[in-house]
Amino acid sequence: MSAKAEHYDVIRKPVITEKATMASESGAVVFEVAVDANKPQIKEAVEALFGVKVKAVNTTITKGKEKRFRGVKGTRKDVKKAYVTLEEGSTIDVTTGL
Repeated sequence: MSAKAEHYDVIRKPVITEKATMASESGAVVFEVAVDANKPQIKEAVEALFGVKVKAVNTTITKGKEKRFRGVKGTRKDVKKAYVTLEEGSTIDVTTGL
């Protein structure tokens, strides 16, 4: 497997929510990442894929909710989000797609 494919395994998709939009005003971009990915891997993947310098990476894991579907109990998957703070002058436009 190529290095680029591995980076796409680490970073799943950008998160576009109200909170993520507010974070982008302060130079941060939010991505959904693999649950087993660590901060150095996330930093390396963002720098390689987008060609920007990363200042810091903060992560959070949201536990999956228990929901019912047609009377059957199920659990949503756990989601890990990475708040990637970029160096001054670097930007990523997530609305154009990866």
